[in-house]
Amino acid sequence: MGAVTAIRRLRSDDAAAFKAIRLEALAERPELLRSTVELESRLDVSWFAGRLEDAHVMGAFRDDELVGMAGFAIQQGDPNAHKGRLFGMYVRPSLRNAGIGRLLLNAALEVARENVELIQLSVVSDNEPAVRLYESAGFEAFGREIKASKYGNRYYDETLMVLDFSHTSAVGG
Repeated sequence: MGAVTAIRRLRSDDAAAFKAIRLEALAERPELLRSTVELESRLDVSWFAGRLEDAHVMGAFRDDELVGMAGFAIQQGDPNAHKGRLFGMYVRPSLRNAGIGRLLLNAALEVARENVELIQLSVVSDNEPAVRLYESAGFEAFGREIKASKYGNRYYDETLMVLDFSHTSAVGG
């Protein structure tokens, strides 16, 4: 297994690979992305291309293969344009605990820092590795959404987190 060779923003011509890794993530843990494989598998690749144009989705590549992703979007409307949202963080299971999540998070935060004053996210509360990663980067919990999503007969709470760039000097390393 080769090392990750590049972290870069995904472009519309990456839409097919983006769709494939989204579907993989949704098949594995749909509650983490708040969607379903049934819904997204019906979407045309052009829908994913549009998503890549509308948001900053960073991709981790190993030998030209997309193996991880993390998205950042600026919130819409003047009253909200000072805030961004981190979304869709995923690393293939075979490559977890290799620092790829941190590389993706740092890349997304670098873009965010240039565009917004603070960035928010929601994370499934019992996803302890993700919560630890976000806390190590300076995110702080500010609330909890009870029963944020439901898959089958199981509910998932989400922890709401924020990183205010005016209160931090560097991304956790």
